Amino acid sequence: MELPGGRDCSGSSGIKRDSVVHDPGTCVPMSLVIAFIGECGAAIAGDTREFITCGDRIPTETLERELYSGQLVADEDAEKRAGELGVSMAIRDDKRKVTCREGILVGEVSETHAGITQKRRLYATAGEYALAEISGSGIRVTRKGKASAFVVLGNQITKKIAYSCIQENWKPGGIHDAIKIIMLSMKRASDASASVSGSYDLIQTPQKVILSDEIITNFLYF
Repeated sequence: MELPGGRDCSGSSGIKRDSVVHDPGTCVPMSLVIAFIGECGAAIAGDTREFITCGDRIPTETLERELYSGQLVADEDAEKRAGELGVSMAIRDDKRKVTCREGILVGEVSETHAGITQKRRLYATAGEYALAEISGSGIRVTRKGKASAFVVLGNQITKKIAYSCIQENWKPGGIHDAIKIIMLSMKRASDASASVSGSYDLIQTPQKVILSDEIITNFLYF
């Protein structure tokens, strides 16, 4: 089954920086990844937005902070603010942040602090999920959970919007009810913040896989 706006399983948020003042080419994946883990299946969605910036470090950090906090709503707002800060910016909507591998749904966002990039990854399958952090060549499992649950990865404003949408609309139901809420959350986040694209990938799986640490660590590369 192909879901609206997404793909069928069967078929960073952050800025890269270095120590120099001028950043010749920074990728800013402004992310929102939402998953629902049910007893009989799981679904995951991820937006596709990425900003390519070129400018001094401090103005670029200012732009990032304003995007993360929801101060910039439309794409035009982000472009205008980038111009005011003297930061060259291109917006791309082709960053894939969710996928399906061997029956396991995987979503990933990244953050960069003090020149060190750390990735957060979500693994979801029918009945359970796991969260992990990736730094360098190592993966560390930080949490595991069971159905039924929603899990959200994103920046400050997008997580707030998604959690609010889930709390307002979720009543215990099935996977299709959860998918409707995921889609509504993605739309609300896109309408409220330039950090999220209007397009997104949406995947579901009925498969149940035991998320052992061994399986998770074998998925080093997204």
